[in-house]
Amino acid sequence: MNLRPDPTFHASPKLAMQAPVENYAFTVMLSPDGKQGDGLAVVDLNPKSDKYGQIVHQVIMPNTGDEFHHFGWNACSSALSPLAGHAFLERRYLIVPGIRSSRIYIIDVKEPLKAKIHKIIEPEEVFAKTGYSRPHTIHCGPEGIYVSTLGGGGPDGTDGPPGIFIMDCETFEIIGQYEMDRGEQDKHYDFWWNLPQDYMVSSEWALPPQFENGIVAEDLLSNKYGHKIHFWDLRARKNIQTIDLGENHQMALEIRPAHDPKKSYGFCGVVVDTTNLQGSIFTWWRVDDGKWQAKKTITIDPRPEKAENLPPLLQGFEAVPPLVTDIDLSLDDKYLYVACWGLGEMHQYDVSDPMNPKLAGKVEIGGIARNTDHPNGKPFAYGPQMVEISRDGKRVYWTNSLYSTWDDQFYPDSEGGQMVMADVGKDGGLTLNKDFYIDFPKGYRSHQIRLEGGDCSTDSFCYPSV
Repeated sequence: MNLRPDPTFHASPKLAMQAPVENYAFTVMLSPDGKQGDGLAVVDLNPKSDKYGQIVHQVIMPNTGDEFHHFGWNACSSALSPLAGHAFLERRYLIVPGIRSSRIYIIDVKEPLKAKIHKIIEPEEVFAKTGYSRPHTIHCGPEGIYVSTLGGGGPDGTDGPPGIFIMDCETFEIIGQYEMDRGEQDKHYDFWWNLPQDYMVSSEWALPPQFENGIVAEDLLSNKYGHKIHFWDLRARKNIQTIDLGENHQMALEIRPAHDPKKSYGFCGVVVDTTNLQGSIFTWWRVDDGKWQAKKTITIDPRPEKAENLPPLLQGFEAVPPLVTDIDLSLDDKYLYVACWGLGEMHQYDVSDPMNPKLAGKVEIGGIARNTDHPNGKPFAYGPQMVEISRDGKRVYWTNSLYSTWDDQFYPDSEGGQMVMADVGKDGGLTLNKDFYIDFPKGYRSHQIRLEGGDCSTDSFCYPSV
């Protein structure tokens, strides 16, 4: 145990923005054909280093077929909650689940260049102790590690609804299910919270048969994917309200609450509107009577395209949908970054007024039927996908793989894993950095990024910025 809180834990978002900048990124590598173990890449982010923009260490797993996807820390700034008994934890371990295998790896990254496997939790333990499968998103909470899942029990993950379970943040033992009363929640994807205000928000993607072997077009056009967000009493572990965004708003994915805990609003990205192929962002907020509301505040139009330039899945539409697959919010709550994986665009919106976002910047790279190269002339497979923002808000990193079977459907002629970075202008705007380009080892694709010392989709804060 530390004698003082970890120096990477910060009471407020403003203090986190003033902290030392990141020197390393941790990025998962997945083997889409399962011929080699998935891995964790350590990337040098120090511009003064002679290995800047290079993979300087790898941890390759001893199993195959895991499909690494989302992952997170054992502990973060939430440990400073006045209700927590874990203020002296260390941000040392990454919790990395396999979305296909339901196996969970605990990786010790205290020394980034010597990162190693600390513990492996086999899927049988996950099934037995939680009744869930397909672990997805990791959030470090004040009293433990919260893990969302995409599957319930049974071989196909449809024996009961998916949900959240909690792990001990010191021993990594699985404790059990989070939900005491889930209400009408029967699908799952992302979740996040406001600790002082004691609420949580969760979203919906799909059940395993709807995503594991690729998108099921019939289900999409029948509006059978997730389209609701759920509000929870965090401590009572009870669903207190569900908002249906409209069944045409298919796949409500990332939840991004404002970082300042005094604010009672946030954002949710929706992949596609089945009536017009638009992508969209909803702003959700709490009104005076304590109830929640949600309103569509950003729409992104599809791009017309000749059928012969499109993958079979899209040829009948003669258009490229934006496919909003990830969003991220800067720590000052000013800029929302929206990954348009289909269009091959990263958008930056000024959300200082969360009800009236304004497009502030955009870059093009990759994209269906566009295949825009990086400014250095090298290719970028697929489109912008998992996005992560530096704590000071000056750098935006992203990778390109969505999910192996979906990659193959939407980009059947592409292959590879890349990671790039854009610089943020003083008054907004994005410019791709010509000197930062990572091409992952052959046979690997890349997904989520975590930054040394925390980032904008990791930490939740217990005290307001002043």
